[in-house]
Amino acid sequence: MTLCIHTILGARPQFIKAGAFSRTLKKHPNIKETIIHTGQHFDANMSDIFFKELDIPKPQYSMNINSGSHGQMTGRMLEGIEAILQVDKPDAVLVYGDTNSTLAGALAAAKLHIPVIHIEAGLRSFNRKMPEEINRVLTDHVSDYLFCPTQTAVDNLKNEGIKNGVYHVGDIMYDATLYAMDYIKTNFSAPQKLMGLPSDFAFMTMHRAESTESMQDFQSMMDYALCFAKEQDLKIIFPVHPRTKALLQKTQLDDTFISLEPLSYFETQYYLSKARFVLTDSGGLQKEAYFHRVPCITLRQETEWVETIECGWNRLWTVENYKPCKDITDYGDGNCAGEIINLLLEEFL
Repeated sequence: MTLCIHTILGARPQFIKAGAFSRTLKKHPNIKETIIHTGQHFDANMSDIFFKELDIPKPQYSMNINSGSHGQMTGRMLEGIEAILQVDKPDAVLVYGDTNSTLAGALAAAKLHIPVIHIEAGLRSFNRKMPEEINRVLTDHVSDYLFCPTQTAVDNLKNEGIKNGVYHVGDIMYDATLYAMDYIKTNFSAPQKLMGLPSDFAFMTMHRAESTESMQDFQSMMDYALCFAKEQDLKIIFPVHPRTKALLQKTQLDDTFISLEPLSYFETQYYLSKARFVLTDSGGLQKEAYFHRVPCITLRQETEWVETIECGWNRLWTVENYKPCKDITDYGDGNCAGEIINLLLEEFL
């Protein structure tokens, strides 16, 4: 018997997780994966290069849905995914994280009574103004198999009455980062665009809606980053997300900031491995900073990755000091993908 899984991808963080999962799937010929790419991230630097670098199988379906409001995009994705599932009738649908693609895939499957597998379930920022928070809550409540990166995530689900099909398996991003660390040591040659950059720097990203919708909020965070860099005598390497580019045209950056086009996954990991600090509003980068043992400052009012703060590797930009450092054991040993696959095989085959 073959287990047929349709995986929904759409955005950069999902490509990274899918790389770790799909590579492990190759060891299991009794599982067939079909990839549906919604097109939520369509820029070559935000999509194509990740499939190539991370050895993700070419999508069997590409939907090219990448413009419009949250409701418009989610609705169009839901309609398109539903049509594919009705024809293919997979055994399960797998979604990652908390994007519009995640929610659309989960809803389409649930309405067709196809089991939903949610990797990175149970995260909560408790800020309903974040579209990602709405997506992750709704996805969890229609999922059948919920694979959680931390015990806190398990507890969050329990507090919402979700107890069945919940597993603490560690963080699949740790699998991905370990793979990247090894690749950088053995195979990675820094491209020309990475040459001649400062040896002592902070690495910064900013892309979330709540960071970029208000020019005033965006400017406040940029001012904070500038003051922090000057206090630490650092440059800031700042790959600019497409959403952020328009705002930068309305502000003046001094030479503390070194702006770059979006980076590939291995280029990002290369920078993380050499950075003195990370400043970000990204959820994934908060953890990747920890995996590289680099202190992080989160440019948000809260984080769903509370253990990074409790264990002293992260702080909010509104807080002055870090807590004492200790290891985060919840994230596992780097075999999250293998654990998930074994659990699915026990359940379905």
